[in-house]
Amino acid sequence: MGTFKIEGGIQLKGDVTPQGAKNEALQILCAVLLTPEKVTISNIPDIIDVNKLITLLGNLGVKIQKNGPGSITFQADEVNVGYLETEAFKKEGGSLRGSIMIVGPLLARFGKGYIPKPGGDKIGRRRLDTHFEGFINLGAKFRYEREDHFYGVEMKGRLKGAYMLLDEASVTGTANIVMAAVLAEGTTTIYNAACEPYLQQLCKMLNSMGANINGVGSNMLIIEGVESLGGCEHRILPDMIEIGSWIGLAAMTKSEITIKNVSWDNLGVIPNVFRKLGITIERRGDDIYIPSHTNGYEVKTDIDGSILTIADAPWPGFTPDLLSIVLVVATQANGDVLIHQKMFESRLFFVDKLIDMGAKIMLCDPHRAVVMGHNFKSQLKATVMSSPDIRAGISLLIAALSAKGTSTIQNIEQIDRGYERIDERLRALGANIVRM
Repeated sequence: MGTFKIEGGIQLKGDVTPQGAKNEALQILCAVLLTPEKVTISNIPDIIDVNKLITLLGNLGVKIQKNGPGSITFQADEVNVGYLETEAFKKEGGSLRGSIMIVGPLLARFGKGYIPKPGGDKIGRRRLDTHFEGFINLGAKFRYEREDHFYGVEMKGRLKGAYMLLDEASVTGTANIVMAAVLAEGTTTIYNAACEPYLQQLCKMLNSMGANINGVGSNMLIIEGVESLGGCEHRILPDMIEIGSWIGLAAMTKSEITIKNVSWDNLGVIPNVFRKLGITIERRGDDIYIPSHTNGYEVKTDIDGSILTIADAPWPGFTPDLLSIVLVVATQANGDVLIHQKMFESRLFFVDKLIDMGAKIMLCDPHRAVVMGHNFKSQLKATVMSSPDIRAGISLLIAALSAKGTSTIQNIEQIDRGYERIDERLRALGANIVRM
């Protein structure tokens, strides 16, 4: 188990370029299973979760050719569907949440798709009902082996297009159903579809492969099924969650940082949410410039003077993946903030570690926490802690970089699952961080 040792309280400075988007990569990589032709993907992040999925594709028989940093060509012309029912696959697929999205493409192209109960962050229950109800609507038969927690769908012949109203705007659920529907016979209408930029990217990629998807960017997708798909080239967007993490880091450490090539048009409300915390964010072309907040940052109250509430919501609302970052940034703001995490019931439980560091946080219930900012009058104190999940892990790392003294973060594999070479990139900005 890896460990970071961090000397906190150091102001950082410099430029940083965000990695490719983890959440987009997991969808896009699964889509290569939809065609026997070559698919070249660039700006792939070099992180644990993505590399695990690439290995899984290789074990399924997908040919993988590395072209250079972040660029890989895939060809799924000799897929071994039998691998899905092996013990090796059950172990491999169960270690990665994103593996669920191989089911839709495999079902559409080969008539069957199986997956063990997927792993990922321990942030509360993450239901799979939306995925499988969508497949059933398309004509597939559902199979569940309770002892092994093994899920499956099968279909004789071609899937049939259908109208469906999703019970939740699940990003991975929408992606999975879209990838199945593009090869179905007839028209599929998906209402209450997720419309995150990553889902839009998937739809654009599929259309470039020959799919016929309309309504991209809205919550209603209309898909005319096609007989087959061809190859394409696709570039992954910069990771909006990492961009938000760098914004939070800059504010907490009073650092002057420029985040390069952020794809502003795909950031939605993210910059404005950080501005509500009092953080200065300047747009310079397609870059974000954050000056040193020497005098701190003051929280903006609501119009009627009531406490600022920051809550997550489906896109174009604020992404739940950044609420942990916002929470830790609020610990040093001038003012109070109510954080309302609606989606996951265990994601706020890492606040006990921030309280140990001296943060003033009142956990109201599993979904809400009130943060009373120190306004830098009381610096967080270094401590020993463990990373429970990707986003809490990076939040604790930000806290440690701003704290007084030397902190230790254990279980850093959780951070490595979502952040590429984070320690090297922090050192390039002047941070004192060592990987043990």
